[in-house]
Amino acid sequence: MARILVIEDESDLRQILGYNLQAQGHEVLEAASGEQGLKLAREHRPELVLLDIMLPDVSGTEVCKGLKEGGTTRHIPVIMLTAKGEEIDRVVGFEIGADDYVVKPFSVRELGLRIQAILRRGRAVDSRDTSALVEFGRLRIDRAAHKIWVDDVEIDLTALEFKLLVTLHDRRNRVQTRAALLDDVWGIQADITTRTVDTHVKRLREKLEGARDYVETVRGVGYRFVATPDEAGR
Repeated sequence: MARILVIEDESDLRQILGYNLQAQGHEVLEAASGEQGLKLAREHRPELVLLDIMLPDVSGTEVCKGLKEGGTTRHIPVIMLTAKGEEIDRVVGFEIGADDYVVKPFSVRELGLRIQAILRRGRAVDSRDTSALVEFGRLRIDRAAHKIWVDDVEIDLTALEFKLLVTLHDRRNRVQTRAALLDDVWGIQADITTRTVDTHVKRLREKLEGARDYVETVRGVGYRFVATPDEAGR
């Protein structure tokens, strides 16, 4: 079904994850260190990475940054696995580009559902009619290439940020509640809060720079992509 890279230094957990993922039909690559994981990701281009935060050589956050900054790996979804459960740790994980965050100990079945949701989300974008570029004021979107430009300058988005932007754009002039975005963009609501949406929208706006006002906050409800570029910032 998918090629999944597991970067985890605990051999027992790595074996359990590998066994369960293979039982679900996935191809599994395994790495016991961050450097090894980055090397495998660059060589084999997995469709998803399960990444432990506490690794023996470099931290999982540094590995995630390395993946998101790499030209061939930046669009690979990342689920971070960690014993840290504080909200600040989750926020940091999302801000560096992680697509989901699972706290140990976790249910293997729940993790499997999260993996399915992320893979389904990515393939839903790929299966759309992507023949034409979308141009909206200062913003240009290439669905097929998963690229965007603002004022002809390419902006680097994670796969999740790209999906969030496309979802908001496709529903422009319609308010999207945080709950609706959680369901449609993240694909699963378990253990994910509305703060996750706020964190990602904030990060997306920062990256959009001159086009940031295309995404409006509707206080107490959610977010809205403006109907026309001229409405931005009014």
